[in-house]
Amino acid sequence: MRDINSLRFCVAPMMDWTDRHCRVFHRHITRHALLYTEMLTTGAVIHGDRTRLLGFDQSEHPVALQLGGSDPRDLATAARIGADFGYDEINLNVGCPSDRVQEGRFGACLMAEPELVAACVAAMKRAVTIPVTVKCRIGIDDQDPEIALDRLARAVVAAGADAVIVHARKAWLNGLSPKQNRDIPPLDYDRVYRLKAALSDVPIIINGGIGSVAEAKHHLAHVDGVMLGRAAYQEPWRLLDVEAEIFGQPAQPRSMKEVFAAMMPYIARELASGTRLHAIVRHFVGAFHGVPGARAFRRHLAEHGVRAGAGIDVLVDAIALLEERSGAIAA
Repeated sequence: MRDINSLRFCVAPMMDWTDRHCRVFHRHITRHALLYTEMLTTGAVIHGDRTRLLGFDQSEHPVALQLGGSDPRDLATAARIGADFGYDEINLNVGCPSDRVQEGRFGACLMAEPELVAACVAAMKRAVTIPVTVKCRIGIDDQDPEIALDRLARAVVAAGADAVIVHARKAWLNGLSPKQNRDIPPLDYDRVYRLKAALSDVPIIINGGIGSVAEAKHHLAHVDGVMLGRAAYQEPWRLLDVEAEIFGQPAQPRSMKEVFAAMMPYIARELASGTRLHAIVRHFVGAFHGVPGARAFRRHLAEHGVRAGAGIDVLVDAIALLEERSGAIAA
């Protein structure tokens, strides 16, 4: 089993959000959080443009690759490719409820096939030396979460899984959209706590509906780690509290202004290599949520960041507009 302290706080894998630019941004806010890629299918990893799909900045460590698939051989191959690229963990998605995922026989529908998931984990463990983990739901559709989650967790742990990350909701594959599945099924944190009590030697990480670092700290009284999703992306300033509140380390950086100052060299390098500014700054829109001037900051990025040839001055000007309206980040 891995060092549990390394799992105390994670930023969730989120489709269309946690790309490499987002992860570099988050890494500049928190040094110790474990970051995750968007889910990549085994087919994309094996047959696609690997440099484009898997490439990441070295500053992102520790960073995990999340895979979607259900064929043990393909998952083993994709895991080996990810390990060769330098990822610190391989995670298997057993929680995504989208129609496309179901058609491919992976994601949340695999909750109904714990033996297959176990075979996938075993194949990946044989292929790599880095940790292999599983992210799942507490159940799907009419499954009893007391039975379904226990059965899946015990199967993958027996197969060698180094940790189990549980989104504390069911996924309703029949009748709810992926968006609705993030909100409508009720949260059941106690079910995840009971899993941890039953599997005391297994790292268990909780996910789902956690809105702040303070809430995360509360969960750590019951489980080994907490994974923050939408709150981390939509209000990234919340991550400024992670070092002090979760890891007991001095807060550094201390403000979003310091974060952006540290980001500038990365942005300049990316622009010089042909990356469009919008691809990076689209992840910044919630950086000053609730601060006077935040709307002007967002509007400036939205209007000017998408223009062809937009440069780093757009971000500098957006920050200046914010500072004109508020002294909140001047320190």
